[in-house]
Amino acid sequence: MAQPRSFTPAKLVCGVIFGRDTFYERAKERLVGDYGPADLESPAFAFDATDYYEDEMGPGLRRRFMAFARLVMPERLAGIKLQTNGLEDRIREDAAMPGRAVNIDPGILTASALIMATAKDFTHRIPLAHGIYAHLELLFTRTDLRFLDWTYPDFRQDSYRRFFLDLRKLYLEQLRGSPD
Repeated sequence: MAQPRSFTPAKLVCGVIFGRDTFYERAKERLVGDYGPADLESPAFAFDATDYYEDEMGPGLRRRFMAFARLVMPERLAGIKLQTNGLEDRIREDAAMPGRAVNIDPGILTASALIMATAKDFTHRIPLAHGIYAHLELLFTRTDLRFLDWTYPDFRQDSYRRFFLDLRKLYLEQLRGSPD
């Protein structure tokens, strides 16, 4: 019988949807305060594959990703999602906004996949803890990545693909303990 082993630490990544740069900067400052320095950050991508958040957050939304230098244990993902939900509330209150000023989606990147946390249940999502689910977003092959039937439309963009391939390379280098 195979005995369970500890999980390999994963790369924490947060996607932040925002309308104003100042809101992104507030989120980034607090995320760095909670999780340590960011070691890779994406440019701002237009968040226009859906209008899902426009009623709450307004038009012209963008999304940026940031990844953190310190690796985390995968079992922390549900707790991190609860923390980022609280951070969204604090930024909304500070900005005196009726709806969210930012939407923060944490996830973990492993050698084989990108797994995002969500509070929304669906048939392909796996319950973690405290009403938080794991959403398998992308799979990594040896040299590229693979989309799934439920991969969000914006995650299918080539610019996201390049970012997550670069992030995986950085993560694998961290695991090897190599700076190159």
